Amino acid sequence: MRMRRKLTNNLSLKILAFLIASCMWLLVVNIDDPVTEETYSGIPVEVIHEEVVTDQNSTYQIVDDTNEVSVTVTAKRSVLNKIKSEDIKAVADMRELTLRTQVPIEVTVEGYRYDKAVAKPRNLQVQIDEEAKNNFPITPTTIGTVREGYVIAEMNAVPQKVTLRGPKTVIDSISKVMAEVDVSGLSEDTTLEAKLVLYDANNNVIDQTLLANNLGKEGVSVAVELFQIKNVPIRLDTSKITAADGYKIGSVEVEPQEVSVTGDKDTLKKLSEINIPAEELEISDLTKKSEETIDISPYLPEGVMLAESNANNVVVTITVEQPGTKMYEVSTGSIVVNNLASDLELSFGNTVDLEIQIKGPSEKLEVFSIAKKVSIDLKKYTTPGTYTVPVAVELPNGCSLVNDVSVEIVLEKKKEE
Repeated sequence: MRMRRKLTNNLSLKILAFLIASCMWLLVVNIDDPVTEETYSGIPVEVIHEEVVTDQNSTYQIVDDTNEVSVTVTAKRSVLNKIKSEDIKAVADMRELTLRTQVPIEVTVEGYRYDKAVAKPRNLQVQIDEEAKNNFPITPTTIGTVREGYVIAEMNAVPQKVTLRGPKTVIDSISKVMAEVDVSGLSEDTTLEAKLVLYDANNNVIDQTLLANNLGKEGVSVAVELFQIKNVPIRLDTSKITAADGYKIGSVEVEPQEVSVTGDKDTLKKLSEINIPAEELEISDLTKKSEETIDISPYLPEGVMLAESNANNVVVTITVEQPGTKMYEVSTGSIVVNNLASDLELSFGNTVDLEIQIKGPSEKLEVFSIAKKVSIDLKKYTTPGTYTVPVAVELPNGCSLVNDVSVEIVLEKKKEE
């Protein structure tokens, strides 16, 4: 009895003390390990039950970058300290599709006790589209350059066509399909693994994430055939070029003097020069310098082509002299400039070379060097502008200029540094 009385004495006070102690314990626990929240970014959204859409001959694409979400987890601090991004699972069940545009995202954190986990955004945004497929030719294309001395002769994609399936809007936007290969440093025929690249009408690359193709594991490749490049000189038959009475042909030069060709290996090996026949240069009664442009393409042997298709034209320059005269070509860069104002700078515009014809005894002309003997005096030209200036030539005794020589110059104010 005494024991029972002791237990029941002041019972209410004892209960109150127990409650106070429990509250204090809970308070201490919560202060030490409070409930808080943490946000985890870049959580991928897994889509399940896609057949809800695909069984209806439709497809979908995720829009507004909602295929990844941020997840805010509410739990005790000790729990949050252990949770990693890979522990969080975000799932969009296509059976919950509403308005044909959005699917709720459910979040779970496996293996941990937590109060709640919420995705942001809360819905996966989708665009439902009719599924379509189409066949497209594959066009090979390259990046990089082959080894010096070689040129690409031919490329073929393997396979040459591809079947693409996916959203109709995406399929309809495809303008061309390319097989891209890197040919950097290539020096022999080979087949390279290629990257399939799709473009729209504005030459923008199309994302292939939502598309399927029939290329299988082997993918697409490109067979590349190379030709070697050879530099071949050009030879001119000048037998039908004649000067007028009282004149003579000075020099006949071709520019460029050689061209790069490529093609059939055996034919290329035998080719030593490209011959321009006399009929191409049938010019008579010349009294002054003449320039002729010739297309050399017809004179290439079968199976040989130019390494650069736009290099088919060459220029033949024919100079004409009178007996007792000699023609000299002087570049504007070698003209001696005297008395240029200190605040001006000089250029020669479009003029590259001057033709200076000198007459006199042949024995003097043969040994005469015109280097550093051509000059202009700019003492009278002190303001910016375009001028035609007489050219002075220091001549040997007994020689003279056939014609006065002048050059167009452009004077401009010096730019401040």
